[in-house]
Parts: sequence; structure tokens; C-alpha cells
Amino acid sequence: MEELVLAIAKSLVDHPDEVSTTTVDKEGETVVELRVAESDMGKVIGKQGRIAKAIRVVVKAAASKENKHVGVEITQ
Repeated sequence: MEELVLAIAKSLVDHPDEVSTTTVDKEGETVVELRVAESDMGKVIGKQGRIAKAIRVVVKAAASKENKHVGVEITQ
């Protein structure tokens, strides 16, 4: 899942070299933490959070094929 989030985020931002991800297990759920440059934060979140929601939907759909629960957190 981490590679999927990384690929999506890098295609959206102006500074793809500053995009990174880490995977953390929290309360029985795998959380992919996505870090982007401060100037790219709006591009990853989108208007009213639409792009962030779309990223989460794609990740959850991919994770459901493997019977896993995966969330995405976007940070700086």
C-alpha cells in the first residue's frame, strides 16, 4: 500500500523528491503516513479534501482485496 500512496502523491505534487511515506500499525489498522512539502499540501488535499478522500478510497479498495484495513494520514 505504501508504494501505491507514494506513486499517487508523486504524480500530484510539484516537488516529488520531497514526498515520503512510512507505515505504522495503530490499533489493529495499518496507517500509511504521507509527508509532502508544505507548498504541495493543498495539491494533495484538494478542494474540500476531495483528493485526500479519493486517495483513501483507492487505498481501502486495494487493501480490501488482501483483507486488510489501511488508512492514510497526510502530514508535513
